[in-house]
Amino acid sequence: MQPLILHIDTATEFASICLTKGDTLLGMRSCQDQKQHGSFVQPSIQELMQETGFELSQLDAISVAEGPGSYTGLRVAMASAKGLCYALDKPLITVNTLKIMAQAALEQEAPAFPNAIYCPLIDARRMEVFTALYTPELEPILEPEARIIDQDSFRDLLDKQVIIFTGSGAAKLQAILDHPNAVFSSVKHSAKQLATLANRTFADQIFANLAYCEPFYLKAFYSVPAKK
Repeated sequence: MQPLILHIDTATEFASICLTKGDTLLGMRSCQDQKQHGSFVQPSIQELMQETGFELSQLDAISVAEGPGSYTGLRVAMASAKGLCYALDKPLITVNTLKIMAQAALEQEAPAFPNAIYCPLIDARRMEVFTALYTPELEPILEPEARIIDQDSFRDLLDKQVIIFTGSGAAKLQAILDHPNAVFSSVKHSAKQLATLANRTFADQIFANLAYCEPFYLKAFYSVPAKK
């Protein structure tokens, strides 16, 4: 069976949505304006379905980048995905954003660095990042966490092997970290990598619980009251 799956990723500054049937990419929409992510999702889904000639009712599942990432972006994607799953009675697949980023780096960097560790980094303001560490098989070495970075970050691992750093927080680390085993990748992830991982999850029949599924914020959201 080649499942027809809709994939939604608005977790970071680059949002994208794609439709796949098995390993075949049928169509994709993207948006690089983070302020427009809320208005991007629903029209893009409609355009994709019309363009490819499929009905939403034909979907076998819907996948979503669960986070960490932009608070608003995560809410938009999760609400859209869950709403469709409820309305269509379809299963939901959630994939961690950091793992999606690692998949993108793996696709580009693995030929040159077959044994490297992958370290996606999402800028969380100041010197904090959301990060994780993955093997070349994308097995977690370090589970997703919020971390303050400095010139000694990951140095114990870097002394032993190559680490591929990628994502919006990588430039911040590159400015302060000098090590011959540190490789900084400029690759951008998209819903294509979400699709790769979601298809594997679908094959294993691992689905999220719609009633309890929420965005993976990693940290609590704090709003600053307006000054009077």
